[in-house]
Amino acid sequence: MRVISPLATLFAASFLSMASLAQVPANPLAAEAPELPEEAAAPPAPVGPQLTREDLEAWLDGLMPYALERGNVAGAVVVFVKDGQILLEKGYGYADVDTKEPVDSETTLFRPGSVSKLFTWTAVMQLVEQGKLDLDGDVNQYLDFKIPPGPEGEMLRIRDLMTHTPGFEESLKELIGEDAGNISSLEKTVKRWTPERIYPAGTMPAYSNYATGLAGYIVERVSGRTFDDYVEQEILTPLGMHNSSFRQPLPEPLFARMAKGYLNATGKPQGYEFINLAPAGSMAATGSDMARFMIAHLHNGAFGEGRILAEETAKKMHGSPLTIIPRMNRMVLGFYESNTNGRRVISHGGDTRYFHSDLHLFIDDGIGLYISMNSTGKEGAAHWIRGSLFRSFADRYLPGPKSAGKVEVSVAKDHAAKIAGSYVLSRRADSSLLSVLGLLNPVKVIANEDGTISIPIAVLNGLNGEPVKWREIEPFVWTDPDGNERLAAEVVDGRVTRFSAGELSSIIYFQRAPARAAGWVAPATIAAVAALALTVLLWPVAALVRRRYRKVLPYAGQEARAYRLVRIGALASLLAIGAWVATIVAMLKDLSLLSPKLDWWLVVLHVFGTIAVFAGVALALWHLLVVWKAPKRPLGKIWAVVLVLATAVCAWVAIAYHLVGISTNY
Repeated sequence: MRVISPLATLFAASFLSMASLAQVPANPLAAEAPELPEEAAAPPAPVGPQLTREDLEAWLDGLMPYALERGNVAGAVVVFVKDGQILLEKGYGYADVDTKEPVDSETTLFRPGSVSKLFTWTAVMQLVEQGKLDLDGDVNQYLDFKIPPGPEGEMLRIRDLMTHTPGFEESLKELIGEDAGNISSLEKTVKRWTPERIYPAGTMPAYSNYATGLAGYIVERVSGRTFDDYVEQEILTPLGMHNSSFRQPLPEPLFARMAKGYLNATGKPQGYEFINLAPAGSMAATGSDMARFMIAHLHNGAFGEGRILAEETAKKMHGSPLTIIPRMNRMVLGFYESNTNGRRVISHGGDTRYFHSDLHLFIDDGIGLYISMNSTGKEGAAHWIRGSLFRSFADRYLPGPKSAGKVEVSVAKDHAAKIAGSYVLSRRADSSLLSVLGLLNPVKVIANEDGTISIPIAVLNGLNGEPVKWREIEPFVWTDPDGNERLAAEVVDGRVTRFSAGELSSIIYFQRAPARAAGWVAPATIAAVAALALTVLLWPVAALVRRRYRKVLPYAGQEARAYRLVRIGALASLLAIGAWVATIVAMLKDLSLLSPKLDWWLVVLHVFGTIAVFAGVALALWHLLVVWKAPKRPLGKIWAVVLVLATAVCAWVAIAYHLVGISTNY
């Protein structure tokens, strides 16, 4: 499962003119030549060191031990395949730090996270090949419940699920946890709550675990088997992947060889992570088994004498990209592009809380790379390690042209000014309490004085952890300093409406923030909270000062009651907002809280918050009325108006961002 924290990106979730749907052939299985970015059309001959086992192992042994130690990562498994064979598979570090059990690529199981999705999409393509599924048919014909039409009344297709463009908002509840008792059936999970469709299908990349879970349920419905049984019988067994499983709990013989998961290598081992949307990320596998899966896809569905996909089906899966913003890496059917050095690469990454993985197939070179680590590491080191491994490997053994080009400095500065501003992620929640993340953590694009742009967000930072300076190489297309990654924007009527960059470009876009989020709401909310906090804090201070100097409250009767009650209302509003923010932050830091066991608290917050913010407004209005009638109170009257505005802003934010009501869906 790909978990991107909404506070950082989300692993998220502050979450426009739309591009038209990709054209599809009449025969959904007809092989088609992949539409590639210009520089990926003809891979150049390698000029670096020859890719041999000896050279690769020497290079890898110089990189991985140092990277794991420096990043405080417990262990890793790394596998390379080439020309239908395992070129190198190797474990580094520890599967269990306490017992010093080393990682063994043949026997130690890791959690590949969302790399699991590739097995789900392979299962879908098997059923497409058999004529049991139609890539462009309405998914409702395969379900026993109904997915509502999209915002433009459009149906939802299998193709939209596979390209992460179904239009669903983010859904996090019951996604992942460490309590086996919270595991629900796939059917119950997908039926519990259908996330709102906030984009027309096929128009906006917005990574969706729910969409993959829905596809897995369709596999169950159409095949007449449980998802676990289907994948085991139709993919794992034919490939000889006997040390892999989607089952939860993991069968004991496999669990005994499961690597421990860690936040960092010097911390305590964590529990086994359970995922209700199992097709999105519940797999456990050895490195050797993942090699078999890579070889099968590199050979268009064939592994040895067996086959999991017909050749034309595999080519269809690997070569049907959805282009929304040109010049960007895109989604194909289940894989996403990571083209580099003029070469076509299809990939998938995966993250649980403790395991972090990447799979890359240099599809025209017959080469595959898989890495999985069992720790997040210091400052998210696992992310940088896997990115560096892929980039360094490609540059060493498969070199080629970098993104090049140049625009005039004046043009670059003008375009930088046009893209600068506030954005929200396409992977976001609009109809649940998580929508407030867009207010708490908008993404800023900064125009630098030299005409470059910067985006200070962790997932787009360079390997040094600092924001990249993106340089424009053609109109509204930028590259990083090394020419490895791209950023491109969509411009409508001279205005940048959305963009994406780097590894996010296939699955998440940045949309221009609504005027309310980019304009008045964030500063108004900060000012409102500050005003309420100042009022509440000065209340006891004033009381202590009066006591010290033996003074009495200069108000009496109704005015004294209004004085006290408005401060109680301000405190209630602050407590409501503070409790919501603290709860959401805690939920995102501890994913085990994303479960029904927190529902009672969410109901309490909804009820208390609804009463508190509206009571705050009512008391502020009454206080204003009382103060306005009092003589010789100019400063008091001004502050009474401030309190009305402050409580009104808090109430508006609570309503607009779904903090009132009693819904426990998110």
